Amino acid sequence: MEQKIGNYKSSIASLALSDRTLMENTLILGETGSGKTHLANKIREFVINSSIPTIYFDFSDPDPDKIEDRFKTSAHFHYMRFDESEAFDKALDEAIAEKKDIYMAVNPEFFSSKKEVKSQLSKVIQKKALLENYYYFMQVIVQPEGFFTKFEDFVFYIFDMINMKKYGLTFVSQPNEIFENTRIKLLFSFLYVGRCSNAYYYNTVVLRSLPPHHFVHQVRVDHKSLLFNPIKTDIVCIDTSDDLQIR
Repeated sequence: MEQKIGNYKSSIASLALSDRTLMENTLILGETGSGKTHLANKIREFVINSSIPTIYFDFSDPDPDKIEDRFKTSAHFHYMRFDESEAFDKALDEAIAEKKDIYMAVNPEFFSSKKEVKSQLSKVIQKKALLENYYYFMQVIVQPEGFFTKFEDFVFYIFDMINMKKYGLTFVSQPNEIFENTRIKLLFSFLYVGRCSNAYYYNTVVLRSLPPHHFVHQVRVDHKSLLFNPIKTDIVCIDTSDDLQIR
């Protein structure tokens, strides 16, 4: 199954979500109004239509009425707010057992500020039942500084999670200057492309100059090779219609 979601600017080819999308990681960086959540929801709908449950961590900790309507279809929106309680753990286990599509509001203050202390939030994100059955989304848009002040905890658990999870991860954020940091650039290049690359899309000047619904798309070419496959980079215009284009 494939779902067309946009078109490349340098060719007549279309960008489509495919079975490969379900297994790989996607990084979406863009300014306010760029269409980040529209693109993320396109991916989410595709994953759901592929019969894979999703968990969407929103680190702006929103109330239900602050979440975009596009995410709140009745059959595929199970809202939860993270807290460190037995009642939350029980409710989460029940939702996972029922394969609910979970939208979890999270305050990043629950992350640990010390690298030697693993937070309860990190432990939840690494739950075996989630790693083995769920596709992950992480959204860091409103007040990203609150998230990145706890970035060490994120960096420590993300490597374990990437190695253990079965399906993909989509990470959505604004082009915060932290992505200009050389070590962070190498980390995210590895996570999302599979090998350190030129990754010019981390240049916040480039990202901020793109019109709405235009994104830098970078992917490793999918063909058999004894060496690293080449990386293809292009600007993509994302289709803004809500109609699924499945073929």
